[in-house]
Amino acid sequence: MKKVVFALLLVPLFVLAQERQEEPVFMNVMITPNPAKISEFEAGLTAHNKKYHATGANAVRVYWIASGENSGKYIWSMGPTTWAAFDESTNPSGDHVQDWNANVAPYAEAEMETTYWKGDAKHSNFTKDFTMKNLAIFYLDMKRFKQQEFMSVLGKVTQVFKEKDADEQWGVYWNQLSNRDGKDMVWVNFFESMTWMAEDDMFPQWYEEVHGEGTFMEFLKEFEASTHADYQELWAFRGDLSGLSGEVVITQNQ
Repeated sequence: MKKVVFALLLVPLFVLAQERQEEPVFMNVMITPNPAKISEFEAGLTAHNKKYHATGANAVRVYWIASGENSGKYIWSMGPTTWAAFDESTNPSGDHVQDWNANVAPYAEAEMETTYWKGDAKHSNFTKDFTMKNLAIFYLDMKRFKQQEFMSVLGKVTQVFKEKDADEQWGVYWNQLSNRDGKDMVWVNFFESMTWMAEDDMFPQWYEEVHGEGTFMEFLKEFEASTHADYQELWAFRGDLSGLSGEVVITQNQ
């Protein structure tokens, strides 16, 4: 659903190329650079990622937040990976942690937010290879004990887009920890040009074409009954700062 409903649409952070059967996990760290030390911050981050996070389970992509209250911050996203891979990244005695503390942390503000996201292959749509560039992020805040009701809503939404906009690439991810930030689920759209933002929102029309005339208003009621609020951001992929490239290969993993 583009901007209004699912933007009512949208990460690294982030089911991409997978080498395993289980759903992928991503660790997203939101970092605020010291505004007087952005060049040093980016230089340290680039060197660290190229050395320690360019391949394998610890590979990292970096995104720059381009809208909203977090504008100007960075998302350091490790994944797709497994929970076991996080043991090394959180080991304070590891040399790569020491490198981070010496060459990245001094140029960033103390505030930091770390979230863990698990991919939802059933409600995502990765059907072709693509190159990461822009991401539209759509966070949803679930009402307590209403997630099962929301899954019915999400299933209907996914059906609409898979039937009406199947070439669009998107991912659905679930926050693995309880939080008070309104970030329980995220729908991420990957798009090439900002002209995508100017496209008409066809979701209400498509919804009724798929589910029947007059069904959209009932959908809105169901959506409202199972969620508190939503929040959107735009992210730009920063390949220059990342360990992993922006190439997302789907076809060879199918």
